[in-house]
Amino acid sequence: MGELIFTPIDEIDKIRATLKAGFQSGKLKSIAYRKTQLLQLAYLLKDNLNRFQDALKSDLGRPELESNFLELNSAIGEAMQSYNGVAKWAKPESPPFSIVFAAMKPLVRKEPKGTVLIISPFNLPVWLTISPLAGAIAAGNTVLLKPSDLSPACSALFAELIPQYIDRDVVQVVNGGVPETTRLLELQWDHILYTGGTAVAKIVSAAAARHLTPVSLELGGKSPAVIDSNCDLKTTANRLLWGKMSNAGQICISPDYVLVPRTFQDQLVNALKETHDRFYPEGPATSESFSRMVSSRHFARVKGLLDNTKGTIVVGAEYNPHTKYIAPTIVKDVKLDDSLMSEEIFGPVLPIVPVDDVDEAIRIINSREDPLTLYVFSSVAAFKNKVFDNTRSGSCVGNDCVIIAGAEGLPFGGTGGSGYGYHTGKFSFDMFTHLRASIDSPSW
Repeated sequence: MGELIFTPIDEIDKIRATLKAGFQSGKLKSIAYRKTQLLQLAYLLKDNLNRFQDALKSDLGRPELESNFLELNSAIGEAMQSYNGVAKWAKPESPPFSIVFAAMKPLVRKEPKGTVLIISPFNLPVWLTISPLAGAIAAGNTVLLKPSDLSPACSALFAELIPQYIDRDVVQVVNGGVPETTRLLELQWDHILYTGGTAVAKIVSAAAARHLTPVSLELGGKSPAVIDSNCDLKTTANRLLWGKMSNAGQICISPDYVLVPRTFQDQLVNALKETHDRFYPEGPATSESFSRMVSSRHFARVKGLLDNTKGTIVVGAEYNPHTKYIAPTIVKDVKLDDSLMSEEIFGPVLPIVPVDDVDEAIRIINSREDPLTLYVFSSVAAFKNKVFDNTRSGSCVGNDCVIIAGAEGLPFGGTGGSGYGYHTGKFSFDMFTHLRASIDSPSW
């Protein structure tokens, strides 16, 4: 793997100036030019697919098949969707108007915001970089990328490859930690997208406010899974465990905890145990299909939550600090004041909270910050709709986990404590686009 070299702080202002000049040159007004850059972005991934697979293995211990499914194929698809859609997306639109304004030719012009900053996370470092980047380029912006220093192999690869494929005054990469990010946030941008945790999101928002810079935040939170006793139990266990343990639970829309009828808890636990044994027949510690925690600090945090639980551990709770391995773990009889309910777990630990009925489940969800996603497993449409209609979340999913992030045509984003703003596909284009109202009055 290439070494992650931090960008000298005194170079950051020059990099921003280069991107500003690239935007002001006007060349991104050309849809054909944008399409060329987007096609190059797709080739960047296709030509170097094996290198990205290796980088993701190095950063997260993630198996190749999982990397392809979770982000590499989706990232290529995002670049090509923007390539194929930009000509239509960028066309001015004629809005509905009354006869009074008919002669004034009301029009909504789609214009780029300017030079934007994208701060991407470690957990899905390719998809959550490429998806918004494709939208920003399609919208005609120049882009400063700040990938995570916690995924050094992927970040180093972006720093190496982007200048080889994308014009240097259109996209540049700044690598680094807190000092480099702090300097970036001291500068004025035309839009900032931050993906990550709440604490840093508040710092980003405060910094952006000093320049009146618009911000989009994709955060996360504790996404619940509500289980109905009237569900397909085997399918529920398969999809719930897969969704939780993919990337070792380090996905912002992983099911964070389960709400299940008290009388149905043991049936669900037994089904999850059977699924666990089928997923990892030789045990997860030696499995080629299970990722690792991204860093020793994240390992210690999740282990600490698990060490302090008062729930009953039924599967897992095995560790290896040298390899940052935490076994897929299921904990039942978890109470609301348990350590596992104190914060987003972001690891391979699934707490199960027994409830008396669906109304109690709804009250628990509504007593917390709005999650990024809400899952309901039930064979009864009325049950699913009752939960969806009486809660708030960035998105909601019936009888599946995680895959909504890759559902073409749907916005991906949070609400309340899980963030605000949307991206993926055309929604990424819209996020980085200024809608400029226009009328042209006749001279008579």
